[in-house]
Amino acid sequence: MGPMTSRKPLARYRRIVIKIGSALLVDRKAGLKKAWLDAMCADIAGLKAKGIDVLVVSSGAIALGRSVLDLPFGALKLEESQAAAAVGQIALARAWSESLSRDEIVAGQILLTLGDTEERRRYLNARATINQLLKIGAVPIINENDTVATSEIRYGDNDRLAARVATMTGADLLILLSDIDGLYTAPPHLDPNATFLETIAEITPDIEAMAGGAASELSRGGMRTKIDAGKIATTSGCAMIIASGKPDSPLSSIENGARSSWFAPSGTPVTARKIWIAGQLQPAGELHVDDGAVTALGAGKSLLPAGVRSVSGLFSRGDTVAIVGPEGREIARGLVSYDAEDARRIAGRKSAEIEAILGYAGRAAMVHRDDMVMSAQLRQKSERQKKDAAHA
Repeated sequence: MGPMTSRKPLARYRRIVIKIGSALLVDRKAGLKKAWLDAMCADIAGLKAKGIDVLVVSSGAIALGRSVLDLPFGALKLEESQAAAAVGQIALARAWSESLSRDEIVAGQILLTLGDTEERRRYLNARATINQLLKIGAVPIINENDTVATSEIRYGDNDRLAARVATMTGADLLILLSDIDGLYTAPPHLDPNATFLETIAEITPDIEAMAGGAASELSRGGMRTKIDAGKIATTSGCAMIIASGKPDSPLSSIENGARSSWFAPSGTPVTARKIWIAGQLQPAGELHVDDGAVTALGAGKSLLPAGVRSVSGLFSRGDTVAIVGPEGREIARGLVSYDAEDARRIAGRKSAEIEAILGYAGRAAMVHRDDMVMSAQLRQKSERQKKDAAHA
């Protein structure tokens, strides 16, 4: 089954995650844009009235905090941004709670750190909490916990966080609202010949190459992070829309035909456990493989040590690693069966030699196929191979 290549009305989705950029919610001088927020919440109430679950990933805590604290414009030191977040998170949660309550909707705040989605046990716990909020009819308001996140241990953008939330909760649509109305072949503010793309059936290397830099000083996420978010979401069978949030009632604007880019979900979404693997933001290392291994993975086989040319990174058994083909492009990722040091020792060797080299009988596969998620291109190649074999 191929990807669904045409969009449907928002009312026909079951669970929608909406990501809202800082600049939409907070004005540099005036602070919170209350009229915009009220209109947004009216849109959300409209979706909920149709029986749709709605989750919000809201930026703006640091921007709102620095407005409340009257901090000078310009870059903040880490401890300043953490303090601004501490003040801003309270103000942001209160604003959402008050605005949603106008339609008798309860808001629940969830602050996530990178480890909450990267570690399996904490991921399942966060998912259970969010699902309970949805079950009782609340709207979860989710943000990165910027009071404790450091520059090294953070998502760094709410686009990818929103994609992780969408896959974690089984959403079927992710909407990224920011100050740009979709994907162009080049950054439109730099290239007058840039062409707008309304439908993206698949995130190919060409699509990835179109991602420009950040366009807003208030937002950390540029088009690059939005395409990364799209890869995470669509792999799990979740569609994605990139749209401008500048007009009041942006969800109504999308429904009424406002320009936006729609990314089709994968026609062959992976299992729940593999969704977690595919969405890992920071693989612990890389396994560089040869052409023979690429062919074997495309045929649905496990990665054996013999196909690994080199190993990079420091990782432990069970960590997520990226599997990189001869051209330097990631073709899959999965949970590795060996620590980095042992992986280096058996790379390029036959599975039968593992016990003699390591002194213990490890798994025959470096990454077992049940613990692996292939890239979209490799998955499609695998589907073609299966069809060709069936017709042979």
